[in-house]
Amino acid sequence: MKAVIYDAYGGPEVLRLTDLPRPEPKPGEILIRIHASSVTSGDARMRAFDIPAPFRIPARLVLGWPKPKSRILGFEFAGEVAAIGAAVTRFKVGDRVYGGQVGGAYVEYRTMDQAGPVAIIPDGLSFEDAAALPFGALTALPFLRAGKLGASQCILIIGASGCVGVYAIQFAKHLGATVTAVCSGRNADLVRALGADRVIDYTSEDYAQSGPYDAVMDTVGVLPFQQARPLIKRGGVFLNIVMNTADILAMLSPFKGGRRLIGGSYNTTQAMLLELNDLVSKGVIRPVIDRTYALTEIQAAHAYVDSKRKRGAVVISIG
Repeated sequence: MKAVIYDAYGGPEVLRLTDLPRPEPKPGEILIRIHASSVTSGDARMRAFDIPAPFRIPARLVLGWPKPKSRILGFEFAGEVAAIGAAVTRFKVGDRVYGGQVGGAYVEYRTMDQAGPVAIIPDGLSFEDAAALPFGALTALPFLRAGKLGASQCILIIGASGCVGVYAIQFAKHLGATVTAVCSGRNADLVRALGADRVIDYTSEDYAQSGPYDAVMDTVGVLPFQQARPLIKRGGVFLNIVMNTADILAMLSPFKGGRRLIGGSYNTTQAMLLELNDLVSKGVIRPVIDRTYALTEIQAAHAYVDSKRKRGAVVISIG
């Protein structure tokens, strides 16, 4: 089977297409013929070992040093069940499925435990649509819930046109909040169409002079907590998707000026995907895809993500 691997950390050029043996499902596993994946910011960071300073030592243990332990990237996948192992009861051959897990999706075939982070694709979504959902949507929603965002509250979303931001807007509107979206002017129409009530073009307006807000979400790691604090109402919350050393220290400190600071990481379970399916079916959110590349164009796809100019998801079509 075709697969994209990397044997060293670095730029997009470290990725290469190769042939690997096709896996076989063990008892309780399904074999998925993958038709689409994506390039998330997490994939790009893992490829480059672009890890926030506080996490570099543990990341070396998990990801491998001096070279990667796992040679295959790819968080998100969508495809169809090609075979099932013994005792599989949740899926059948031919089911259209999708999911998200750290690594392993840049391949034509992969196995998954039937109880793992995999679910039936909602009706009406293509493989490409489904592959654009898990990472962004299941990062945004848990953060908003942890922040207890609700009706009549206001939120500032920094990086609103990115993979996490486009879903954060949609979920925040579903929760009844008023959304101020920060992005470049070229993406203003997109975020308005997703529900943003106000758009701040960071190239011409200083969002630090706006507010205050009940919640501030930084999806791209440009605003440390101490700089964000004046933007947040007393009793409000800072939702920090990409934490740095200063933010970790701030989180541990009891002196936050009456604000809360929430960090965390991406996680997906089958239950979360099933809830996501329900939200998609109800029209709460829709996938947002910027560009689609072929598997043979994986280096170009990663280079585009490295440019930090993408809007929503960058999808990889695997066939």
